[in-house]
Amino acid sequence: MSQNAQGFNTRFVHAGQEFEPRTGAVVPPIHFSTTYAPEAIGKLRGGYDYGRGTNPTRDALQEQLAAAEGGRHAFSFSSGLAGEDSLIRALLRPGDHIVLGNDAYGGSYRLIDRVLGPWGVSNTALDMSDPQALAAAIDQHQAKMVWLETPSNPMMKIVDIQAVAEVTHAHGALLVVDNTFASPFLQQPLALGADIVVHSTTKYIGGHSDVVGGAVIVNDDELAGKIGFIQFAVGAVSGPLDAYLTTRGLKTLGVRMRAHSENAAQVAAWLRGRREVERVLYPGFEDHPGHDIAKKQMRDFGGMVSVQFAGGAQAARTVAESTRLFQLAESLGGIESLMNYPSEMTHASVKGTELEVPENLVRLSVGIEDAEDLINDLEQAFAKL
Repeated sequence: MSQNAQGFNTRFVHAGQEFEPRTGAVVPPIHFSTTYAPEAIGKLRGGYDYGRGTNPTRDALQEQLAAAEGGRHAFSFSSGLAGEDSLIRALLRPGDHIVLGNDAYGGSYRLIDRVLGPWGVSNTALDMSDPQALAAAIDQHQAKMVWLETPSNPMMKIVDIQAVAEVTHAHGALLVVDNTFASPFLQQPLALGADIVVHSTTKYIGGHSDVVGGAVIVNDDELAGKIGFIQFAVGAVSGPLDAYLTTRGLKTLGVRMRAHSENAAQVAAWLRGRREVERVLYPGFEDHPGHDIAKKQMRDFGGMVSVQFAGGAQAARTVAESTRLFQLAESLGGIESLMNYPSEMTHASVKGTELEVPENLVRLSVGIEDAEDLINDLEQAFAKL
């Protein structure tokens, strides 16, 4: 059976994970060596020479990532932002323009605006659900790249990837989709028309809050050549232990995402019934503006829920600092539940811009604990209001 014909979970477990032929070890060994002895000058053993450029453990992860996203080429980086930086510098030049969603992750916006901006890459932020505005922005700025997140972080906006891809390509740009919130199990942007998929593998792919990493996945050989050159030349690669931990996490992605999604649905429903809550942002609700699109392009609605409090910023802070199972921390996508106050944490860098996050909002990364225990934890935190 070809790998493309296999189911998601089978690919997650087996892609790039052939047993070690010398001993038969079912789990491939971690290769820590920084350098490799050639057979002769100019004649490498299996293509390996120096750890920055090639490493068997990283290669195995990259094969696994490509299979997970249904892509031909994958590149593993030391962080999600390292991958994004390498991607942009591989494909754009000073004077080029990026159109991105006005609800993009704060770190991505900071990279694009404050790091790559002085290098000469400009940007426009807009509502990606408006195809006419998107087309106009691409044409006005002769944009080379469109940057989309769906679901978005932390406003949980849903955008039709296929529709954005059609507009983007009709106007001569490349579409990048940040698939971190959904994960490859819930959503396949390449199959929906995206040119490039990016991930913070720190999140759902790693899944255990113990490894930082990033990934870029593409189908096009020319794009892959350019990205691969920057990965090698700049060297922001994942180390062998990080690659191994990410591989280990990806193998269980499917079963974890089902548990995350089931728990998030129950937590979101409980939150919606509370008088202290002004609004629950969760695409699984039928009246969510993007529900029908999410239902069409996702396998389930994911483990992320954002909530806005009627009591304003103080209520949000009180709850965020009062939970016990939901730990107040950066990041998301781990097996344990986390709570984040984006205005002062993950999205502090976009304060004062159109990407600013409401101060009464808390973001929940719902873990795989028992849903009843998570709801009880929220109940005791709400009692502090």
